[in-house]
Amino acid sequence: MASQQQMGSYAFLVGVAIAIIVGALSAAGQASMLGAAAAWVPLVLIILGIVVGFLNVKDKETDKFLIASLALLAAPAAVQWLNLIPGAGIYLSSIVGNVAVFVAPAALIVALKSIHALASEQVN
Repeated sequence: MASQQQMGSYAFLVGVAIAIIVGALSAAGQASMLGAAAAWVPLVLIILGIVVGFLNVKDKETDKFLIASLALLAAPAAVQWLNLIPGAGIYLSSIVGNVAVFVAPAALIVALKSIHALASEQVN
């Protein structure tokens, strides 16, 4: 059986792969290839993000993960310039948006774990 760390790593890889594939398909106008599964993609990305937040980010990695998450979560609002890149811009913009859907719940879980750890230290 896979360890929790391995499960978190697999969840991360699957989440990023789904975000990239679905983002590329959506940008290419081929989202219909996913059929009914297209409606479930955001939920799957959110669940995988939660798994990553619980299993994959350790205490010593919290600060780096949260900083990287903030940068990534701010990116979809700032990537309008990506659409100016001929050919690739719409793909990059769509992929970054899907990656943000995946990373947001992981960042929320890690932030809540960090706040809990800080609050626990204050009580002791």
